[in-house]
Amino acid sequence: MIKILSAFCFISGYLFVSWKRELLWIKCNEMGAFSEVVLAEEKKTQRLVAIKCIPKKALEGKENSIENEIAVLHKIKHPNIVSLEEIFESKSHLYLVMQLVSGGELFDRIIEKGFYTEKDASKLIQQILDAVKYLHDMGIVHRDLKPENLLYYSMDEDSKIMISDFGLSKIEGSGSVMSTACGTPGYVAPEVLAQKPYSKAVDCWSIGVIAYILLCGYPPFYDENDAKLFEQILRAEYEFDSPYWDDISDSAKDFIVHLMEKDSNERFTCEQALQHPWIAGDTALDKNIHESVSAQIKKNFAKSKWKEKNCMHCFHLYLMSANYGSVSGALIIRHGDHCKYIKIIPTV
Repeated sequence: MIKILSAFCFISGYLFVSWKRELLWIKCNEMGAFSEVVLAEEKKTQRLVAIKCIPKKALEGKENSIENEIAVLHKIKHPNIVSLEEIFESKSHLYLVMQLVSGGELFDRIIEKGFYTEKDASKLIQQILDAVKYLHDMGIVHRDLKPENLLYYSMDEDSKIMISDFGLSKIEGSGSVMSTACGTPGYVAPEVLAQKPYSKAVDCWSIGVIAYILLCGYPPFYDENDAKLFEQILRAEYEFDSPYWDDISDSAKDFIVHLMEKDSNERFTCEQALQHPWIAGDTALDKNIHESVSAQIKKNFAKSKWKEKNCMHCFHLYLMSANYGSVSGALIIRHGDHCKYIKIIPTV
Protein backbone atom coordinates (compact mmCIF):
# COMPACT_ATOMS: atom_id res chain seq x y z
CA MET A 1 0.00 0.00 0.00
CA ILE A 2 2.76 2.44 0.94
CA LYS A 3 5.13 3.14 -1.93
CA ILE A 4 8.78 3.86 -1.25
CA LEU A 5 10.23 6.95 -2.90
CA SER A 6 12.69 5.84 -5.54
CA ALA A 7 14.86 8.92 -5.18
CA PHE A 8 14.85 12.22 -3.37
CA CYS A 9 17.31 15.03 -2.77
CA PHE A 10 17.35 18.53 -1.31
CA ILE A 11 18.11 21.35 -3.74
CA SER A 12 18.12 24.93 -2.44
CA GLY A 13 15.70 24.02 0.34
CA TYR A 14 13.29 22.21 -1.96
CA LEU A 15 12.61 18.50 -1.90
CA PHE A 16 12.44 17.01 -5.36
CA VAL A 17 10.48 13.80 -5.24
CA SER A 18 10.99 11.31 -8.02
CA TRP A 19 8.53 8.46 -8.38
CA LYS A 20 6.35 6.78 -10.97
CA ARG A 21 3.78 9.58 -11.24
CA GLU A 22 6.42 12.28 -10.86
CA LEU A 23 5.18 15.37 -9.07
CA LEU A 24 6.91 18.73 -9.35
CA TRP A 25 8.90 20.58 -6.71
CA ILE A 26 7.68 20.27 -3.17
CA LYS A 27 8.84 22.15 -0.10
CA CYS A 28 8.53 20.09 3.06
CA ASN A 29 10.19 21.46 6.19
CA GLU A 30 10.92 19.53 9.35
CA MET A 31 8.09 20.47 11.72
CA GLY A 32 8.51 18.15 14.68
CA ALA A 33 5.28 16.32 15.41
CA PHE A 34 3.17 18.50 13.14
CA SER A 35 2.35 17.70 9.54
CA GLU A 36 2.61 20.18 6.71
CA VAL A 37 0.30 20.40 3.70
CA VAL A 38 1.70 21.63 0.41
CA LEU A 39 0.30 22.22 -3.04
CA ALA A 40 1.90 20.22 -5.84
CA GLU A 41 1.37 19.68 -9.52
CA GLU A 42 1.41 16.35 -11.28
CA LYS A 43 4.04 16.78 -13.96
CA LYS A 44 2.35 14.62 -16.58
CA THR A 45 -1.16 16.08 -16.38
CA GLN A 46 -0.52 19.43 -14.65
CA ARG A 47 -3.25 18.41 -12.21
CA LEU A 48 -3.00 20.02 -8.79
CA VAL A 49 -3.05 17.93 -5.62
CA ALA A 50 -2.45 18.54 -1.93
CA ILE A 51 0.30 16.55 -0.22
CA LYS A 52 0.30 16.05 3.52
CA CYS A 53 3.85 15.52 4.80
CA ILE A 54 3.82 13.62 8.09
CA PRO A 55 7.07 13.18 10.06
CA LYS A 56 7.49 9.58 11.12
CA LYS A 57 8.42 10.83 14.57
CA ALA A 58 4.75 11.75 15.00
CA LEU A 59 3.81 8.13 14.33
CA GLU A 60 6.17 6.51 16.83
CA GLY A 61 4.43 3.74 18.72
CA LYS A 62 1.70 3.47 16.08
CA GLU A 63 3.67 1.66 13.39
CA ASN A 64 1.65 -1.57 13.67
CA SER A 65 -1.70 0.12 13.07
CA ILE A 66 -0.87 2.93 10.64
CA GLU A 67 -0.78 0.76 7.52
CA ASN A 68 -4.15 -0.79 8.31
CA GLU A 69 -5.73 2.62 8.94
CA ILE A 70 -4.28 4.10 5.75
CA ALA A 71 -5.46 1.07 3.79
CA VAL A 72 -9.04 1.67 4.90
CA LEU A 73 -8.86 5.44 4.32
CA HIS A 74 -7.53 4.70 0.85
CA LYS A 75 -10.80 2.87 0.11
CA ILE A 76 -13.03 5.81 1.05
CA LYS A 77 -14.87 7.10 -1.99
CA HIS A 78 -17.60 9.59 -1.22
CA PRO A 79 -18.50 12.83 -3.03
CA ASN A 80 -18.32 14.83 0.21
CA ILE A 81 -15.04 13.43 1.56
CA VAL A 82 -11.59 14.54 0.45
CA SER A 83 -10.05 11.43 -1.07
CA LEU A 84 -6.66 9.94 -0.33
CA GLU A 85 -5.18 9.08 -3.72
CA GLU A 86 -1.73 7.69 -3.03
CA ILE A 87 0.78 7.19 -0.25
CA PHE A 88 4.56 7.47 -0.53
CA GLU A 89 7.27 7.01 2.05
CA SER A 90 10.79 8.30 2.65
CA LYS A 91 13.10 7.56 5.57
CA SER A 92 11.71 10.48 7.56
CA HIS A 93 8.17 11.12 6.26
CA LEU A 94 4.93 9.69 4.97
CA TYR A 95 3.48 11.63 2.03
CA LEU A 96 -0.28 11.45 1.59
CA VAL A 97 -1.41 12.61 -1.85
CA MET A 98 -4.87 14.11 -1.36
CA GLN A 99 -7.58 15.40 -3.65
CA LEU A 100 -7.28 19.20 -3.86
CA VAL A 101 -10.27 21.27 -2.78
CA SER A 102 -10.05 24.98 -3.51
CA GLY A 103 -13.36 26.51 -2.43
CA GLY A 104 -12.25 27.73 0.99
CA GLU A 105 -13.44 27.16 4.53
CA LEU A 106 -17.05 27.04 5.65
CA PHE A 107 -17.06 30.24 7.71
CA ASP A 108 -15.33 32.24 4.98
CA ARG A 109 -18.04 31.40 2.48
CA ILE A 110 -20.91 32.17 4.86
CA ILE A 111 -19.44 35.61 5.57
CA GLU A 112 -18.99 36.30 1.85
CA LYS A 113 -22.63 35.47 1.12
CA GLY A 114 -25.19 38.25 1.01
CA PHE A 115 -28.07 35.86 1.62
CA TYR A 116 -28.03 32.90 3.99
CA THR A 117 -30.94 30.94 5.44
CA GLU A 118 -31.87 27.94 7.55
CA LYS A 119 -32.34 26.03 4.30
CA ASP A 120 -28.72 26.72 3.38
CA ALA A 121 -27.62 25.40 6.77
CA SER A 122 -29.89 22.37 6.40
CA LYS A 123 -28.38 21.48 3.02
CA LEU A 124 -24.87 21.77 4.45
CA ILE A 125 -25.69 19.54 7.42
CA GLN A 126 -27.37 17.00 5.13
CA GLN A 127 -24.15 16.64 3.12
CA ILE A 128 -22.12 16.25 6.31
CA LEU A 129 -24.54 13.64 7.66
CA ASP A 130 -24.43 11.69 4.38
CA ALA A 131 -20.63 11.61 4.48
CA VAL A 132 -20.37 10.71 8.17
CA LYS A 133 -23.01 7.99 7.82
CA TYR A 134 -20.87 6.54 5.02
CA LEU A 135 -17.84 6.58 7.33
CA HIS A 136 -19.77 5.01 10.19
CA ASP A 137 -21.08 2.27 7.89
CA MET A 138 -17.43 1.50 7.08
CA GLY A 139 -16.56 1.39 10.77
CA ILE A 140 -14.69 4.71 10.73
CA VAL A 141 -15.18 7.43 13.35
CA HIS A 142 -13.82 10.87 12.42
CA ARG A 143 -13.49 12.15 16.01
CA ASP A 144 -12.55 15.72 15.05
CA LEU A 145 -15.46 17.15 13.10
CA LYS A 146 -15.44 20.96 13.24
CA PRO A 147 -15.98 23.87 10.82
CA GLU A 148 -12.26 24.15 10.10
CA ASN A 149 -12.34 20.63 8.64
CA LEU A 150 -15.23 21.46 6.31
CA LEU A 151 -14.06 22.83 2.97
CA TYR A 152 -15.84 23.77 -0.22
CA TYR A 153 -14.86 21.75 -3.27
CA SER A 154 -14.71 24.79 -5.57
CA MET A 155 -15.49 28.50 -5.73
CA ASP A 156 -18.79 27.78 -7.52
CA GLU A 157 -21.83 29.24 -5.79
CA ASP A 158 -23.43 25.79 -5.53
CA SER A 159 -20.23 23.95 -4.59
CA LYS A 160 -20.53 20.89 -2.39
CA ILE A 161 -18.96 20.73 1.06
CA MET A 162 -16.08 18.32 1.77
CA ILE A 163 -14.90 16.69 5.00
CA SER A 164 -11.13 16.75 5.41
CA ASP A 165 -8.43 15.91 7.93
CA PHE A 166 -8.61 12.34 9.18
CA GLY A 167 -5.67 12.77 11.52
CA LEU A 168 -7.65 11.68 14.58
CA SER A 169 -9.89 9.16 12.85
CA LYS A 170 -10.29 5.71 14.34
CA ILE A 171 -11.30 2.47 12.72
CA GLU A 172 -13.71 0.53 14.89
CA GLY A 173 -13.62 -3.18 15.33
CA SER A 174 -16.89 -5.07 15.51
CA GLY A 175 -18.88 -3.49 18.33
CA SER A 176 -15.82 -1.74 19.67
CA VAL A 177 -15.71 1.40 21.75
CA MET A 178 -12.88 3.90 22.14
CA SER A 179 -11.50 5.71 25.16
CA THR A 180 -8.66 7.97 23.96
CA ALA A 181 -9.36 11.63 24.74
CA CYS A 182 -9.06 13.55 21.49
CA GLY A 183 -10.72 16.18 19.34
CA THR A 184 -11.21 19.94 19.65
CA PRO A 185 -12.58 20.98 23.08
CA GLY A 186 -15.63 22.97 21.94
CA TYR A 187 -16.84 20.13 19.71
CA VAL A 188 -16.16 17.01 21.79
CA ALA A 189 -18.97 14.96 23.30
CA PRO A 190 -19.49 14.74 27.09
CA GLU A 191 -18.46 11.08 27.21
CA VAL A 192 -15.05 11.96 25.76
CA LEU A 193 -14.40 14.59 28.44
CA ALA A 194 -15.67 12.18 31.09
CA GLN A 195 -13.03 9.71 29.86
CA LYS A 196 -15.67 7.08 29.36
CA PRO A 197 -15.65 4.55 26.53
CA TYR A 198 -17.30 6.08 23.48
CA SER A 199 -18.35 5.19 19.95
CA LYS A 200 -19.38 6.77 16.64
CA ALA A 201 -22.01 8.79 18.55
CA VAL A 202 -19.28 11.36 19.27
CA ASP A 203 -19.41 12.45 15.61
CA CYS A 204 -23.16 13.02 15.85
CA TRP A 205 -22.65 15.32 18.84
CA SER A 206 -20.07 17.31 16.87
CA ILE A 207 -22.50 17.66 13.94
CA GLY A 208 -25.05 19.04 16.41
CA VAL A 209 -22.53 21.64 17.59
CA ILE A 210 -21.76 22.60 13.98
CA ALA A 211 -25.48 22.93 13.19
CA TYR A 212 -25.90 25.17 16.24
CA ILE A 213 -23.10 27.47 15.07
CA LEU A 214 -24.41 27.57 11.50
CA LEU A 215 -27.71 28.97 12.77
CA CYS A 216 -26.44 31.63 15.18
CA GLY A 217 -22.72 32.20 14.52
CA TYR A 218 -21.47 31.42 18.02
CA PRO A 219 -20.66 28.16 19.87
CA PRO A 220 -23.10 26.54 22.31
CA PHE A 221 -20.35 26.21 24.92
CA TYR A 222 -17.84 28.91 25.74
CA ASP A 223 -15.69 30.00 28.66
CA GLU A 224 -12.20 31.48 28.86
CA ASN A 225 -11.54 28.96 31.60
CA ASP A 226 -11.14 25.46 30.14
CA ALA A 227 -12.33 23.75 33.31
CA LYS A 228 -15.59 25.72 33.24
CA LEU A 229 -15.98 25.05 29.51
CA PHE A 230 -15.64 21.33 30.15
CA GLU A 231 -18.21 21.51 32.95
CA GLN A 232 -20.72 23.08 30.54
CA ILE A 233 -20.14 20.32 28.00
CA LEU A 234 -20.29 17.54 30.60
CA ARG A 235 -23.69 18.83 31.70
CA ALA A 236 -24.78 19.48 28.09
CA GLU A 237 -25.61 22.97 29.33
CA TYR A 238 -26.55 25.25 26.42
CA GLU A 239 -29.33 27.68 25.51
CA PHE A 240 -31.09 29.03 22.43
CA ASP A 241 -30.47 32.65 23.39
CA SER A 242 -32.67 35.57 22.43
CA PRO A 243 -32.52 37.51 20.13
CA TYR A 244 -30.20 35.27 18.07
CA TRP A 245 -32.56 32.31 18.02
CA ASP A 246 -35.86 34.19 17.86
CA ASP A 247 -36.16 33.76 14.09
CA ILE A 248 -34.97 30.14 14.02
CA SER A 249 -37.59 27.42 13.59
CA ASP A 250 -38.62 25.05 16.37
CA SER A 251 -37.78 22.22 13.98
CA ALA A 252 -34.15 23.35 13.77
CA LYS A 253 -33.93 23.55 17.56
CA ASP A 254 -35.48 20.09 17.92
CA PHE A 255 -32.95 18.71 15.44
CA ILE A 256 -30.06 20.13 17.47
CA VAL A 257 -31.47 18.88 20.78
CA HIS A 258 -31.58 15.32 19.42
CA LEU A 259 -27.94 15.48 18.28
CA MET A 260 -26.63 17.29 21.35
CA GLU A 261 -28.18 14.72 23.68
CA LYS A 262 -25.99 14.06 26.73
CA ASP A 263 -26.85 10.34 26.79
CA SER A 264 -25.04 8.86 23.80
CA ASN A 265 -27.48 5.93 23.72
CA GLU A 266 -30.39 8.35 23.22
CA ARG A 267 -28.53 10.61 20.79
CA PHE A 268 -29.60 10.61 17.15
CA THR A 269 -27.54 8.49 14.78
CA CYS A 270 -26.70 9.91 11.35
CA GLU A 271 -29.48 7.82 9.85
CA GLN A 272 -32.05 9.18 12.30
CA ALA A 273 -30.83 12.74 11.78
CA LEU A 274 -31.18 12.38 8.01
CA GLN A 275 -34.84 11.46 8.51
CA HIS A 276 -35.62 14.50 10.68
CA PRO A 277 -38.08 16.98 9.07
CA TRP A 278 -35.48 19.78 9.22
CA ILE A 279 -33.31 17.71 6.87
CA ALA A 280 -35.70 15.46 4.95
CA GLY A 281 -38.78 17.70 5.05
CA ASP A 282 -39.52 21.35 4.38
CA THR A 283 -39.43 22.82 7.89
CA ALA A 284 -36.18 24.79 7.40
CA LEU A 285 -37.08 28.46 6.97
CA ASP A 286 -36.21 30.71 4.01
CA LYS A 287 -35.69 33.87 6.06
CA ASN A 288 -32.35 35.64 5.54
CA ILE A 289 -30.25 35.33 8.73
CA HIS A 290 -26.95 36.33 7.11
CA GLU A 291 -26.43 39.65 8.90
CA SER A 292 -26.76 38.21 12.39
CA VAL A 293 -24.90 34.95 11.74
CA SER A 294 -21.96 36.51 9.86
CA ALA A 295 -21.53 39.21 12.52
CA GLN A 296 -21.38 36.56 15.26
CA ILE A 297 -18.95 34.40 13.28
CA LYS A 298 -16.60 37.37 12.90
CA LYS A 299 -16.91 38.14 16.59
CA ASN A 300 -16.56 34.64 17.98
CA PHE A 301 -14.21 32.99 15.51
CA ALA A 302 -11.97 35.97 14.78
CA LYS A 303 -8.49 34.51 15.37
CA SER A 304 -5.61 35.99 13.42
CA LYS A 305 -6.96 35.15 9.96
CA TRP A 306 -9.80 37.68 10.23
CA LYS A 307 -7.29 40.43 10.99
CA GLU A 308 -5.32 39.87 7.80
CA LYS A 309 -6.12 39.42 4.14
CA ASN A 310 -7.58 36.03 3.58
CA CYS A 311 -4.72 33.99 2.17
CA MET A 312 -7.03 31.36 0.79
CA HIS A 313 -8.91 34.02 -1.21
CA CYS A 314 -5.61 35.16 -2.73
CA PHE A 315 -4.84 31.53 -3.48
CA HIS A 316 -8.15 31.09 -5.32
CA LEU A 317 -7.42 34.17 -7.45
CA TYR A 318 -4.00 32.74 -8.19
CA LEU A 319 -5.42 29.39 -9.28
CA MET A 320 -7.70 31.16 -11.74
CA SER A 321 -4.94 33.27 -13.29
CA ALA A 322 -1.79 31.13 -13.23
CA ASN A 323 -0.31 29.65 -16.39
CA TYR A 324 0.60 26.13 -15.36
CA GLY A 325 1.97 25.30 -18.78
CA SER A 326 5.09 27.37 -18.26
CA VAL A 327 5.55 27.53 -14.50
CA SER A 328 4.52 25.29 -11.68
CA GLY A 329 3.10 28.28 -9.82
CA ALA A 330 3.15 28.92 -6.08
CA LEU A 331 2.88 26.66 -3.09
CA ILE A 332 0.70 27.72 -0.22
CA ILE A 333 2.13 26.35 3.02
CA ARG A 334 -0.29 26.29 5.91
CA HIS A 335 0.83 26.09 9.55
CA GLY A 336 -2.31 26.23 11.65
CA ASP A 337 -3.85 29.64 10.96
CA HIS A 338 -0.80 31.01 9.14
CA CYS A 339 -0.36 30.90 5.38
CA LYS A 340 2.55 31.93 3.17
CA TYR A 341 3.43 31.65 -0.48
CA ILE A 342 6.53 29.91 -1.74
CA LYS A 343 7.77 30.66 -5.24
CA ILE A 344 8.49 27.63 -7.38
CA ILE A 345 11.25 27.16 -9.92
CA PRO A 346 9.88 27.33 -13.51
CA THR A 347 9.15 24.02 -15.18
CA VAL A 348 11.98 22.78 -17.35
